[in-house]
Amino acid sequence: MMQLIKSKTIDKNGIRRILVRSTNWVGDAVMTLPALEAVKQNFPESSITVLARPWVVPLFKCHPAVDEVMPYEKRKGFVADLAEMARVINVIRKQEFDLAVVFQNAFEAAFLTYFGGVRYRLGYNTDGRGILLSHRVVRNKEVLKVHQVEYYLSLLRAMGLEAASGDPEIYIADGDMEKAGDILHSKGIQDRDFLVGLSPGAIYGEAKRWPPDRFARIGDWAAEKWHARVLVMGSPKETDICESVCASMTNEVFNLCGRTSLSEAMGVIRHCGFFVTNDSGLMHVASALGVPTVAVFGSTDPVATGPRGPNTRIVKHDIECAPCLKPVCPTDYRCMLSIQPEEVWNEMVKLKETL
Repeated sequence: MMQLIKSKTIDKNGIRRILVRSTNWVGDAVMTLPALEAVKQNFPESSITVLARPWVVPLFKCHPAVDEVMPYEKRKGFVADLAEMARVINVIRKQEFDLAVVFQNAFEAAFLTYFGGVRYRLGYNTDGRGILLSHRVVRNKEVLKVHQVEYYLSLLRAMGLEAASGDPEIYIADGDMEKAGDILHSKGIQDRDFLVGLSPGAIYGEAKRWPPDRFARIGDWAAEKWHARVLVMGSPKETDICESVCASMTNEVFNLCGRTSLSEAMGVIRHCGFFVTNDSGLMHVASALGVPTVAVFGSTDPVATGPRGPNTRIVKHDIECAPCLKPVCPTDYRCMLSIQPEEVWNEMVKLKETL
């Protein structure tokens, strides 16, 4: 049990407005969703506002536990960022939140809620921010060994709240599903087509990326053996990787990399019958949408960040130096290069047989 240090006792009956500070990256934000639901279950009569960076807002805007999403812009320069912080603090103060649940570990997240005048502020005691939190949980070594979903749930459990284990679930607006359908139809893809999505990128670093030519092999087999229409997906920063996959395929492939918003990408993935991916944000999106997902792991730890849900499979090799959590391999990338396309395909076939 982790230690909770608190300056005051929370009166649950007095909690009417709750602010949740989201994590900043897509995969991390997906992994907070069970904890977000637990917040709502503990305070069913309270309204919940999620403070989030614009690129993760689509994950929250249709979630039944969320009443409002407050976008938080940054990275526009020092002066502009200070002005945005002041604006957000002012908005938080005006809305008179009773409780802030700070999932993001950064000092700034606690800073915003403290100067925003939130009465109770709960978070892990990371980044020297303990003095800004009314309820700080002392993070121990054990909680760093569990899945990130459990990491965020453990924050609530330390405060004595009910927080049952669960898998993330994403909700998509009907309009976004329609936009995704329009994108697919514009490529000549029909509703009856079986779609296999490939996500060969990973923003964190190249040590997380299975080679593009091996993704291409999977795409060709899906087209030839399953008569699938193959989609390649990723962010604008992964354009070169996705183009390499497409160039290496001999069958027809549709490159949607950098051509969809996150909302649209979520809708497209929801249309997929299968998704093959590295450890990435889209991996978590696919599994949280219930899409059968096979993930290739090398330098990162599936125990901590693997896809959740019954329709997921992980392909990895037990290499003495893995997981190293390094963005770039200092030696020979053996954790990834030792994984052959046949292994990934076999996992896909076995998973498909269970569906």
